Amino acid sequence: MKKVALLFIPMLSMMPFIGCESDPETTLLYQGHASFRLTAKDGTVIYIDPYAGEGYDIPADIVLVTHQHRDHNKIELITQNPDCVVITNIEALNGGSHNTFNIKGIEITAVEAGNANHDPNVCVGYIITIDGIKLYHAGDTSKTEQMSTFPEEELDYALLPCDGIYNMGTEEASMCAAIIGAKHSIPMHTNPSSLFDRAIAERFSSPNRLIVGAGETIKLTQ
Repeated sequence: MKKVALLFIPMLSMMPFIGCESDPETTLLYQGHASFRLTAKDGTVIYIDPYAGEGYDIPADIVLVTHQHRDHNKIELITQNPDCVVITNIEALNGGSHNTFNIKGIEITAVEAGNANHDPNVCVGYIITIDGIKLYHAGDTSKTEQMSTFPEEELDYALLPCDGIYNMGTEEASMCAAIIGAKHSIPMHTNPSSLFDRAIAERFSSPNRLIVGAGETIKLTQ
């Protein structure tokens, strides 16, 4: 009788491939001018000084406005979630002091801002603590007395205006960056007539300088 050799062919696994999702990140989108979108690891979205650029398509959980000039307070650009909290300079300075807010696990502290073109009684900056990261948005300002206390905050990021027309120029902003001592200093509000002026941003000098162009998103780290 003729023998037939039987071959054993192992069955390939029919289990579907499961990809590993990357860990969530804390991100900062620079929309241009003084407008930013912060996104926490849990998806909480914060807009700061809405006015310029793109990226307003994600509904907001928190909106921050540093003052009421038209190039910082265009809240109508944003779709707000039902429980969205809007904090403007009015709420930030309610009661005559710089107030602190805790929203969805994010701490927001109003700080001094002002210069010859911006009354400090109606203008603020914000220090935002998000996912353990501390970020300072200076608003429209020149050097303030409070900046000398910021090294105690151990800031990770400082966003500083540099236009030299309505705010401090790059030389004073560079001096402020040295006083503040953040791990990364980012020039913003570089030119009132454009989203971002790279030539002016390049004149901002800091050993920890980080230049972010309009429309760019960066991952925030401690």
